[in-house]
Amino acid sequence: MNLSIKHLRAFVALAQERNFTRAAERCNLSQPAFSTLMRNLEEQAGARLFHRSTRMVELTAEGRIFETTAARLLQDFDHAFGELRDHVKLRKGRVTIAALPSLAGGALPPVIARFLDEHAGIEVVLQDVTSDDCLEAVRARQVDFALTAAIAPGADLASEPLLADSFHLVCRDDHPLAARRQLALRDVADLPQISFHRESSIRQHIDAAFYPAQPLTRMEVTHPVTAAGLAASGVGVVLVPTLALFQFRLPGLAAIPVKLPIADREICVVRRRPGSDSAAAAAFIALLKSMWRDEVRKPRARRPAG
Repeated sequence: MNLSIKHLRAFVALAQERNFTRAAERCNLSQPAFSTLMRNLEEQAGARLFHRSTRMVELTAEGRIFETTAARLLQDFDHAFGELRDHVKLRKGRVTIAALPSLAGGALPPVIARFLDEHAGIEVVLQDVTSDDCLEAVRARQVDFALTAAIAPGADLASEPLLADSFHLVCRDDHPLAARRQLALRDVADLPQISFHRESSIRQHIDAAFYPAQPLTRMEVTHPVTAAGLAASGVGVVLVPTLALFQFRLPGLAAIPVKLPIADREICVVRRRPGSDSAAAAAFIALLKSMWRDEVRKPRARRPAG
């Protein structure tokens, strides 16, 4: 059977108009083309659907049976196509994102706010998770894409760098290094550090910078707010990426740029494959690239307010 939406629209038009000329005009078809279409429909159905006379057209018993179903199918199709059109035109939809907490609480919210302002009908869902969880969420199709530190995502995922993130040493403002304008790894190598847990992308980058040596870890924590509190109390210093500095704006803390002996940490968008994005996800990524390029691609060294 080769039944099309055109067949359904023609049938419903004729069932409602009861006149070939008016039904053909309603479908924007010539009367011969309309008659051919209806004849083809009846051939596929294997039954007469209309009684025809010189004055009027009436539905047969089989035609009345088909009328309700045809009208419902057209309504469902129009609804489904309307929904699709709304998603393509960014009037409806959802974007689901997995992001590192340092991004989810800092550089990402302004992008989300602007996106929601421009596309009020689209819902944005955010998961603030570790780098490993970011990748698993993409693989499990729980999110449209992830924003995480550069890693080897595997052949099943595509990773695209968005921006580079340098590091700072966060310490008390009365620390001997607090007055320095720039530091190297050798300046901080022997300092007791507040380190992040080993699954953290920050910790992984710092460990790579220290390799084959290891940082002198006084305490290991999970949350930046804990590290900030410990640093403010003088328990140790913290190596922090620029994009996470907003979490260390406590009175009495200073931040000094540190030049590590490896490339800056790259923040990437990770998805299943390029070209697989929904219209809403593609629009969000485009806005993300635009805003991050303009605002945080070259983060300025700064001291947390104290």
